Amino acid sequence: MTTQPSPAATAAPVSPIALADRLPLRERKKLRTRQALIDTALELFTERGFDGTTLDDLCEAVEVSKRTFFRNFGSKEDVATAPLHDLWTAFLDDLESRDPGGRPVLEMLQDALLATLDRMTAEGWARRVRLSHRLAEKTPSMDAHGLHFCDRTSRAALAILHRRLILADPHDLRPRLALDMLVAAFHRALETWTSRPGPGTRAELAAHVRDAFTAIPGTLTLTAGLRDET
Repeated sequence: MTTQPSPAATAAPVSPIALADRLPLRERKKLRTRQALIDTALELFTERGFDGTTLDDLCEAVEVSKRTFFRNFGSKEDVATAPLHDLWTAFLDDLESRDPGGRPVLEMLQDALLATLDRMTAEGWARRVRLSHRLAEKTPSMDAHGLHFCDRTSRAALAILHRRLILADPHDLRPRLALDMLVAAFHRALETWTSRPGPGTRAELAAHVRDAFTAIPGTLTLTAGLRDET
């Protein structure tokens, strides 16, 4: 499968959600095309399987050219994981202006992610996330793509923290570990939310994320005895 660089890979990440309200008509049309590609891709991949759906199939269903597809996405994996990518790109946008207010960095990161979740108000976003996550669970190439995006996003977030906050030691492991805990807690919440019956709402996902954040301090001090197997 031919893969071309995603626009996000060559420019500073800007959330399509954040841009939508301030773009001229022509650009809003482009965003609608992008959304149609995401929605159609997730439906086709769910119905036919990720490997059973070609890029030609997708472009034909949306009635766009491959050139238009590659203006928006770098690969099939890119379009299939877009709902969560949009969340984390918007999270980076939030970090660019968030004031830590003297609180622990981890708390600031948690507040930023929850605030970003609150802004994911586009119709059908939660459903797209569930479809995308369920596809990734059974599609190795999507899972690998997601891991790569996750690492790239964590590095970008760390760069924002070092640029905006006064951190005494540039080699201090704690900011990156705080990001790692944030991401791990979110993914555990996402797994729980996706596995539950019913359509699943954004508010329910946010509740699971809050529960995961609440569990972090106890995780750091968790002790357990050896189970008696006799």
